[in-house]
Amino acid sequence: MDAQATAWIPRAFEAMPDPRRHNIRHQFLDILTIAFFAVLCGCDDWCAVAAYGRTKQAWLATFLELPNGIPSHDTFSDVFARLNPDAFETCFRAWMQSMVELSGGKLVAIDGKSLRRSFEHGWDKSGMAHLVSAFVAANRMVFAQEKTDGKGRELDAIEKLLDLLDLHGAVVTIDAIGCQRKIARKIRAAKAHYLLQVKGNQSRLQKIIAAAIADAARDGFKGLCSDSDQQTDADHGRIETRTVHVTWNVEILGSIAQKWPDLKSIVAVQREREINGHVSKEWHYYISSLDARRTARQMAEYVRAHWSVENNLHWQLDVSFNEDQRRLRKGHGAENFSRLCRLALNLLKRESSQKVGIATKRKICGWDNGYLLKVATA
Repeated sequence: MDAQATAWIPRAFEAMPDPRRHNIRHQFLDILTIAFFAVLCGCDDWCAVAAYGRTKQAWLATFLELPNGIPSHDTFSDVFARLNPDAFETCFRAWMQSMVELSGGKLVAIDGKSLRRSFEHGWDKSGMAHLVSAFVAANRMVFAQEKTDGKGRELDAIEKLLDLLDLHGAVVTIDAIGCQRKIARKIRAAKAHYLLQVKGNQSRLQKIIAAAIADAARDGFKGLCSDSDQQTDADHGRIETRTVHVTWNVEILGSIAQKWPDLKSIVAVQREREINGHVSKEWHYYISSLDARRTARQMAEYVRAHWSVENNLHWQLDVSFNEDQRRLRKGHGAENFSRLCRLALNLLKRESSQKVGIATKRKICGWDNGYLLKVATA
């Protein structure tokens, strides 16, 4: 019996309730373990998961019960379609809290993503699953995940995440949809700081910030408590210069500043891109509860870390886990399979002995049972 495998399995899944009541031929823990190992090894649908189980049956039998062999792909599909996603999320979150430390200003980026092929019928995409994830930038790991009731309803999931997570000491970044006073209040109530992007949904605030920053910049921020930072990147014929201005004199916004809880700073980022001689400029504005103990360089790092969610989470889920092409539409199947993928992505990132990409690590897991267990117990 493989002691390394048996040591990992209960720790991750022991609190998960079995959604089945009748006709139980396979152990619930066996189903969960096979599915998770299969996803680590590169499987992207239930047929592949079942095929993985059959291929690895002799090895799996050394630590799983398998009273009736390997479940069929329909069994995997039915179980995960019925599995309570909130219960799955509770186990996922408890596991992550044992690995991630949020104090000391760690950044938690909250952002949403659609599972593009999770709708039931091609003529009605209203059933498409939309997930909001909390991503810890320092560890490049998904910390928590909530499903929304549809595109445009991410705010409900954001509020639920903020109510459930222990964010004490963290800095929470959210794009424009989360720029709401009630969101800022929840973050401060959790003893965390906020950095919220201001766009068209807060048009009055955006216009006031833009005008105030423009006036201050013309005077060189004279008389204001402020800081600036500039960084330039060049790659593949593209040159990007980011200039960050921060001022802690929030009174320049007038009475509207008093409406935001513990508002301490205003951040303006100018991005100038030059591609093949063509230059474009754009401004991005943020409000924050962070005081003057944070420099403009630190603010710039927080902003860039939030943008990195696209590369470190969404892009990898699409490219390395084929998420946007996955056609799972039954019950909670799409959401629960997505959570398996995020769990696998976290562990693959955590294991650092193989200096290769995520997709290749998944292949190595499939080739080498020893490496699979090393990843699973990282």
